[in-house]
Amino acid sequence: MKKLLAATALMILASGAAQAAEHAVKMMNKGESGAMVFEPAAIAAAPGDTIRFIPTDKSHNVEGIKGMLPEGVKPFKSKVNQEYVLTVSEPGFYGVKCSPHYSMGMVALIRVGDGSPNLDAAKAVKLPKKASERMTAAFDALAAAAVN
Repeated sequence: MKKLLAATALMILASGAAQAAEHAVKMMNKGESGAMVFEPAAIAAAPGDTIRFIPTDKSHNVEGIKGMLPEGVKPFKSKVNQEYVLTVSEPGFYGVKCSPHYSMGMVALIRVGDGSPNLDAAKAVKLPKKASERMTAAFDALAAAAVN
């Protein structure tokens, strides 16, 4: 009986791990939406998913934007020119930037679950002009995707 319970528990754990998805995000000098971009810039994820940031061009990194992370998520920052994997565990919005190109609008937004826990706080964060425009577009894209 104990062996059956242990096997069942292992199958449940394995099925949960198998459901986690990986999302690839390119860090680019030029993309579909202009210069200095993350593509995609709006990512819908589930708790437990991983986001793989891939520097397809040099001089990019990824860093969490202060005030745009769910409660309990520790600040993070990758090294320049290095791939970075972020596991999103808490529901909410995760705002990210490329530190060297932040003022040029290099930002992205990850919605984990329905995103509601920190929606108002994330939208209230003051960003540089170009970053604010792109972040607004990312919020709009994720809202439209949630409706469809």
